[in-house]
Amino acid sequence: MTIPESAKAAVDELREHVSDLHAELVRYDLVVWTAGNVSARVPGHDLMVIKPSGVSYDDLSADRMVVCDLHGRLVEGEHSPSSDTEAHAHVYRHMPEVGGVVHTHSNYASAWAAIGEPIPCVLTAMADEFGGPIPLGPFARIGDDAIGRGIVDTLTGHRSRAVIMKNHGVFSIGPDAKAAVKAAAMCEDVAKSTFIARQMGPLVPIPQDDVDALYDRYQNVYGQQGGSK
Repeated sequence: MTIPESAKAAVDELREHVSDLHAELVRYDLVVWTAGNVSARVPGHDLMVIKPSGVSYDDLSADRMVVCDLHGRLVEGEHSPSSDTEAHAHVYRHMPEVGGVVHTHSNYASAWAAIGEPIPCVLTAMADEFGGPIPLGPFARIGDDAIGRGIVDTLTGHRSRAVIMKNHGVFSIGPDAKAAVKAAAMCEDVAKSTFIARQMGPLVPIPQDDVDALYDRYQNVYGQQGGSK
């Protein structure tokens, strides 16, 4: 498979965009060393742009981003794609509304993954962004689409754009890659607050009707009309 002429402009733009978004993972302390990755679907094509495997964040650039099909096969690039590529590809195949996928091992969210618990909805920021708890996905080995299956099974029909995969870390989704990065950053922020709070005493869940009202307001009223929230 090669990149169609009709997709080349979009691929070039997404190479730049995805490369730049990896700097946001570093900026928000969501990754260390070479762990973590961002991908973006190429609109109108069965292709995605994703981070190469094992390349330092300091060395990432647009020309080092790789292009794969939606079965995780390399289409274009001089480097091997991320070891999570098949997981990303599975999400894109089964969740057509998703335009971006992010994976991190951020500290506090990974702590929840280590104890095998979802993050309960105890903060208005969680209700706003995730519409309820951040769910726990199943344990799966790295290297094929098993993680992707767990992501899809957990998030299908759920308002959350993030899932904490048991004993692993965070996967987040969005209508585009930037939205998925935001979900990863917000997931770590609320994971930290709830972790600290639980050391102080029992967590106090927000009633469901209040969660629903907060989510509706944030998604449909908050911010500038037509702009980012």
